[in-house]
Amino acid sequence: MRPSIKQVANLAGVSIATVSRLLNKPGSVSAETAEKIHRSIEQLGFRPNFNGRNLRAGNSRTVGVVVPTLSNTVFAQCLQGIELAARELDYSVMFTTTEYLPHDESAAVELLLSHRVDGVILTVADAGANATLDLLEREKIPFVLTYNQLAQPVPGETPCTRVSVSVDNRAAACDAVTHLIRLGHRRIQMLSGRFNASDRAIQRYYGYLDAMRMAGLDPLSAIEVERHTLTAATDYQQMMADPAQRPTALFCSNDLLAMSAMRDLRALGLRVPQDISVMGFDGIPVGALMEPVLASVVQPSEQIGDVALRTLVAAIERGVIAGGDAHAASAGGMRHVLPHGVRAGGSAASPDQS
Repeated sequence: MRPSIKQVANLAGVSIATVSRLLNKPGSVSAETAEKIHRSIEQLGFRPNFNGRNLRAGNSRTVGVVVPTLSNTVFAQCLQGIELAARELDYSVMFTTTEYLPHDESAAVELLLSHRVDGVILTVADAGANATLDLLEREKIPFVLTYNQLAQPVPGETPCTRVSVSVDNRAAACDAVTHLIRLGHRRIQMLSGRFNASDRAIQRYYGYLDAMRMAGLDPLSAIEVERHTLTAATDYQQMMADPAQRPTALFCSNDLLAMSAMRDLRALGLRVPQDISVMGFDGIPVGALMEPVLASVVQPSEQIGDVALRTLVAAIERGVIAGGDAHAASAGGMRHVLPHGVRAGGSAASPDQS
């Protein structure tokens, strides 16, 4: 049996109420009494039940996190930012994944809500039309989107009341493709995950189109693959079949896809960057350890998690203090757009270096 608060009080020679005051407000008892209670806690191996305390207070001090996967370290970095900020603010974190399956998003959120989380941080397939987000709004559960980039408010239209933390995916992709163009590339093709599974991918495709058109270049049809870890060797063989028409550079919608492409291209006997340059998106740390270093857009994933958690907690606590709608407290259509950078790695070079 786990030791109880009553046993702690008896051993310390104080009341249960005194032990409770110490646990909830450490400065509310004398130093001498606190020392006796702490000795009893240590001797008995007592662990306070903060869950019960928090639920009695009307909150769990737990936030839920839904991400597509942890196999892509960009989401693991984000989760680390969330966890570190939550620890600082005395919150706990529960997380689950959807494996990029839009129909699993609602089930994931329902699971977290069954554990009485106070709010949710999530990345969804499409933030523009999403039943899961509609559910959270109906249930008045505060939430913050990460990586999903909310559209700019249109004058005259009803303002969006959702909150997001991301980079500007379209502008960042445009910068990546512009980097390839400045290196001298004219035939650049985009390699992406399925657009219907990621609104980030389609925004990055629009950025690709922006850069190509600003340079007066003809965009090539995007190659969509099911998962970033799967081989697309057949697509590469077709893409590279005609030397006069094949692209000299690939812009990939994420870094894992770029690294998979480099693997498959080498399997076909092609050299990176001598035969074809490869550019990624995310700036995950392992890309800097490759040879050649993966050229990529760098987004601050840990900071995205940190800002999302602090934004969510502020909304939760304003709602609890006010006794009203916590989601309304976070409303206003806030778009936290964080800065991105471009890592000029060796995987992208001038096409004249063949």
